[in-house]
Amino acid sequence: MSATADLRDTALAAGAELESAHPLDVLAWAHEAFGDGLVVASSMADEILVHLASRAAPGVDVLFIDTGYHFAETIGTRDAFAATTPITVRTVLPQQTVAEQDAEHGARLHARRPDLCCALRKVEPLERGLGPYQAWVTGMRREDAPTRTDIPVVGWDERRSKVKLNPLAAWTQDDVDAYAAEHQVLLNPLRQIGYTSIGCAPCTRAVAPGEDARAGRWSGQEKTECGLHL
Repeated sequence: MSATADLRDTALAAGAELESAHPLDVLAWAHEAFGDGLVVASSMADEILVHLASRAAPGVDVLFIDTGYHFAETIGTRDAFAATTPITVRTVLPQQTVAEQDAEHGARLHARRPDLCCALRKVEPLERGLGPYQAWVTGMRREDAPTRTDIPVVGWDERRSKVKLNPLAAWTQDDVDAYAAEHQVLLNPLRQIGYTSIGCAPCTRAVAPGEDARAGRWSGQEKTECGLHL
């Protein structure tokens, strides 16, 4: 059996065993199973995940894609976590600066062709960043969006031939809020002014009371996902 097949079997077996496990236990298993081959992918909009990972896997690599369009508050949150928690932030940049992208594709690509902008500034950097690792962790939750209702706690990323972990998959917003309060987790300041889902500044707005938590992402467009998880 190939190494890839072994890894896939490991993922599927763990998925069945850890489906109801606490996120800390899922992350601890992954840390033991993969060691330096484990990475957490975070845009610092899933602060709870980063905090949990720092507890379960001290020193773990945290992959941050600096799209060039992040809010200053998001960059500040990244730097604060790097300074105060036992994680190793690995910042990955797109192949082009925003200015270089504008020169090739025209200004405000995100408004005209958002899928291409995400592909260039998020998806491609993630592919490069994940290269050295066997397993990666996301902060996705099933209640986030209709496209995420069936995500496993531990699964197999067929596209990348890697183990993919979603330890918060079953958590509700109440679970997230309770954990943040209990552990006094550092949160992105944008949350205080209505940003419930935080992405790039040009494509994210605060949401009004009663709106869906992700209504502020690509508002007014049919787009609902950046492509990282498709």
